[in-house]
Amino acid sequence: MSTVFDVQALADSLYALREACRSQATAEFSLPQNLVTAMQAQQTLAAKEGVPGNAWKVAMSPDKHAVVAPLHPYVETSRDAELPYLPGMKFEVEIAVRLGRSLPIKSDLYSRVEIYDAVSEAYLGAELLSSAIKEGGTLSFPLFVADRIGNRGYVLGPAVPKTLVDTVGEAELIVTQGDNPIYKGPAKHPVGDVLAWLVAYANDSARPGNSLKAGAIITTGALSGAMLLPGSGKVEVLLSKVHALNVVLMA
Repeated sequence: MSTVFDVQALADSLYALREACRSQATAEFSLPQNLVTAMQAQQTLAAKEGVPGNAWKVAMSPDKHAVVAPLHPYVETSRDAELPYLPGMKFEVEIAVRLGRSLPIKSDLYSRVEIYDAVSEAYLGAELLSSAIKEGGTLSFPLFVADRIGNRGYVLGPAVPKTLVDTVGEAELIVTQGDNPIYKGPAKHPVGDVLAWLVAYANDSARPGNSLKAGAIITTGALSGAMLLPGSGKVEVLLSKVHALNVVLMA
């Protein structure tokens, strides 16, 4: 006889670990059977954390299913921001977009051009990553989805030209922390297209009908990989030599 998965129990466990800045092994969790129950647990966790829910990260599962998670804590700034630091935290530089119009579920598929046209602004952003799961999503991606895909904070920085959505792969990205060079090289999205995962999610007929509303912020994936930080302090980001964002991580 199968046991009914306890969404609330998983959300409570993840919440307690996050509050204590701890993690535990995948084997110690009761695992969600699929992405549906994972999203239910994620929504319950987000409610416990008091997440407003108008800023989202979009990602892709190992079996190529687009997934989202809310960004929290979330800060909007033109240049500088402060967020808490956790030991072992990773840092990602990303391009985020704001939807100028809603993208309702429809019978046919959205084209990339339609998604691009729905974007009203683009921004330089930075995501902080730290999971309550020791192995992250390597052993159970649904469990990782329940843990808000590892999100522990997001900074929406200055606006950048919308055309960077198409051309960011040609840009130079420099990330430093004090005297430590963290990254210097091309700004490269994992699949080569900043909008790819957002297009996939928009075309998911099983997503909530009230998702992807006008005004929503969507961050679209790392341009630099997930960078391990040496500790707390100021992280400075420079994209294309002109777009700057500073994030002060407080111990």
